[in-house]
Amino acid sequence: MKARLFQKYINEVVPALKARFNYTNPHQVPRIVKIVLHKGVPAASEKTALDEAIRDLSLITGRRPAVDRSRHSIANFKLRKGQPIGCHVTLRRDVMYEFLDRLITAALPRIRDFRGLSPRSFDGRGNYSLGIADQTIFPEIDLDKVRSQQGLDITIVTSARTDAEALALLKLMGMPFADGR
Repeated sequence: MKARLFQKYINEVVPALKARFNYTNPHQVPRIVKIVLHKGVPAASEKTALDEAIRDLSLITGRRPAVDRSRHSIANFKLRKGQPIGCHVTLRRDVMYEFLDRLITAALPRIRDFRGLSPRSFDGRGNYSLGIADQTIFPEIDLDKVRSQQGLDITIVTSARTDAEALALLKLMGMPFADGR
């Protein structure tokens, strides 16, 4: 069985976008291609910080994160080539829609004083990025096991050509954008 958000995309979002932007070909309708979650770790920190970041990302997504390593040595930052500096997970297809559904319905409403996401965080090519300051908004994270507050970056990659098309897509999918655009 397909994800609930994917069914909503097929049944409600595609017809609404076709009507709004006058698409003639069904392949012109924007869709979500992938979601990338990235968590950085300070280079000078101990090894347990990276292990905690990997554990948290794997709990949130259900997938094992890939470790990101530095490409260059930078003495001022006490960074050596090949040193682990973070981890990331790329979600596609059903897992992507399940994660987006959990993000919209369970995680974002748990942010303190949440007034909506900024509609100005598009990159000009239809991709949306948001930063979350605290990983404990996700219900999968056990608050007793969290040592330090860490944030993560979420990038939603769409096939939209413009930011207006991507904004319309994400609004119809249920993303809670703040008023102002």
